[in-house]
Amino acid sequence: MDNSPARAPLFPAIAAAVAAVVFVILLLKVESQAGIAALLAAGAVALMAAAHFGMTARIGHVFAERDHVLNLMMVIGVVAVTGFFHEDHFVLLLVATVIIYVIACLGLNLQFGYSGVLNFAGAAFFGIGCYTAAVLTAHTAIPHLIVLVAGGIMAAAIGSLLLLPVLRTSSHYSAVVTIAFGLLFKIFLEVNDALGGPQGLRVEGMSVLGWNFNDNIEIGDTFEASFYVNYIVIGLIVLVLAFAFVRRVERSWIGLNLDAVRLDETAGACFGLNGIRWKITAFTLGNFLIGIAGALFAMMLGFIAPTNFTFGDSLILVSIVLLGGIGNPWGLAVATTILIIIPEKLQVIQEYRFLIFAAIVILILLYRPQGILPRPLRTYIPGWRPK
Repeated sequence: MDNSPARAPLFPAIAAAVAAVVFVILLLKVESQAGIAALLAAGAVALMAAAHFGMTARIGHVFAERDHVLNLMMVIGVVAVTGFFHEDHFVLLLVATVIIYVIACLGLNLQFGYSGVLNFAGAAFFGIGCYTAAVLTAHTAIPHLIVLVAGGIMAAAIGSLLLLPVLRTSSHYSAVVTIAFGLLFKIFLEVNDALGGPQGLRVEGMSVLGWNFNDNIEIGDTFEASFYVNYIVIGLIVLVLAFAFVRRVERSWIGLNLDAVRLDETAGACFGLNGIRWKITAFTLGNFLIGIAGALFAMMLGFIAPTNFTFGDSLILVSIVLLGGIGNPWGLAVATTILIIIPEKLQVIQEYRFLIFAAIVILILLYRPQGILPRPLRTYIPGWRPK
């Protein structure tokens, strides 16, 4: 006799996922500013109504019980949006950018969410990956898939230079150290003529086994898709691998140790945990993921410059982690979609987006520090629910 508790029905969660994909397609399709504003207002009202009647909590519980369904829904959603806009370069650029930013923010999540190491130099490590890709694709014949990994390794290696000052400080003092590194990195790029100086560098497009990613996809005489579909496919593959890696880390004894170090380093040390070692692990792995994302971003854009890696860009990455929910990798996808797509669609707020991002960080820290999708409690017993 099976005494395990019955699972909640899956249909409402699938319906909510389909509704979310349709909403994103409509948001990307509508061009008029009034229409976009009306659509966002309708979405906000629908979300508040669902929360009022307890639907969001029930759907969240279903996805928490069956996270593999949520993973599958997200992949299908990206494929559906890409298929719908397969000829629209601008929309597909936005989709690819969201995917790459989620990969980078998974790295920040390892640092912020799991070990508690603050890093406000995310754009600098992103830039290290970009410049590594620019140099290697221009001066070597290294396969471009290995260039992606090299971007991550270079970001992790240069990040190790920051370990000593970061580990000797704590809290906001370590944040100041990373901010200073980000500013120094941008100045270094601007005065370094070998890396293009303030004019930047051109980056070769990605090519794998003779498949040039910067060529449009043509099938027969009737079907043609934007070359950004290539980058969405490779980005989605990297994202799935990065997501699986982060989830494995979270659920393993490594994740438990990182949580212990973040929550109370002194108590962890009393139980024999080496907090320094686990912070180094999280900082290095996080920068590795950010560097990979940067290398892919550079090959997709084809051109990089120091102005792409300012403190404002680091603030965007931090805002995504805070808004999505610190420590929750699924929240990153929602927050990245909000912070990347909405400013691009609502041109009226383009000039004020950094001001809006800063305001979002302050408001979240004040009123909802756990973010849109808070990290759920660990459960080791099937069917157990917190009271």
